[in-house]
Amino acid sequence: MSTLSNFKRNILPGIVFGVFILAVWYFISYVMLEPSKRFLLVPPHDVWTAGFADPEVLIVLLQSLWSSTRVAVIGLLISTAIGFSIAIAMSQTPLIERALFPYMVALQAIPILALVPLISFWAGFGQTSRIIVCVLISLFPIIVNTLFGLQSAKAGAHDLFTLHNANRWVRLRKLMFPAALPAIFAGLRISAGLSVVGAIVGDFFFARGEVGIGQMIRQYSSELAGAELFAAIILSSALGVSVFLVFGWMSKLFVGKWADTQ
Repeated sequence: MSTLSNFKRNILPGIVFGVFILAVWYFISYVMLEPSKRFLLVPPHDVWTAGFADPEVLIVLLQSLWSSTRVAVIGLLISTAIGFSIAIAMSQTPLIERALFPYMVALQAIPILALVPLISFWAGFGQTSRIIVCVLISLFPIIVNTLFGLQSAKAGAHDLFTLHNANRWVRLRKLMFPAALPAIFAGLRISAGLSVVGAIVGDFFFARGEVGIGQMIRQYSSELAGAELFAAIILSSALGVSVFLVFGWMSKLFVGKWADTQ
């Protein structure tokens, strides 16, 4: 496929839709909203001027974004370690799966905002509480997808390993884990985005310690600073998209073409 054909097929539709969104944005700002209410949806060029072209504002936003990124990465690493351990234990012993899985579902079903006061009582209002929020939000997809992947190995392959008297560790390392890689990376992509959401939610509610992007969103919202608010939201969205793309690239790198990752 030529470069031009690839551009038309994969890139141009996104550009066209982006232009459409900008047109709708301008229409709402200048046609549907009165000038006195335009702060509710400031036009895109004002967002650029006040949020990205102003060095002082941009530096503050990037610093707060970096703080939230660190929290999200730490939370994702912790939830990955916990999730892998639980999923492996559940895949090896059905009794553990039956005992733990209902509680994992219950934890996922609890609104995280209902746990925020409890988390603040236990861990304070600093970075630790934000990391806990990230872990709680991003843990379930890793457990579910990893468990599904570990259990997806073909029965015939298991029979072959049984025939060669393979122990649990060999079966897990050479059969179940390779078969689980596509599902594992699917879960990591979901959890990475949720970890970013958790970091922003934690910043929003735990307003002490190092300033994160969620705290800037809260501040700009209270000040009715529409341009800066949208700039902060755009940067938050860009962070979520970036981590999703990173894990998509890692999936192609480690899984390769031998598995269908659709």
